[in-house]
Amino acid sequence: MKKQKLELTWIGKEERPRLEPRILLEDQELSYHAGHRVTEADLFDNRLIFGDNLLALKALEQEFTGKVKWYPSK
Repeated sequence: MKKQKLELTWIGKEERPRLEPRILLEDQELSYHAGHRVTEADLFDNRLIFGDNLLALKALEQEFTGKVKWYPSK
């Protein structure tokens, strides 16, 4: 049996928008920072981003390029 591949297709898919670099700004009223670390392995770098997905990913691209592990589904 031959496996079928699915693809999202839309008009203008090949015409990618040119995006300007973006800067993420922290909103102190919405931020929460724990008072102290319980262990040295604790991380305080979680982010909750409000806004357009593509623009948010573009803003994170430079900082995280090559640092995110991705495992394709089987």
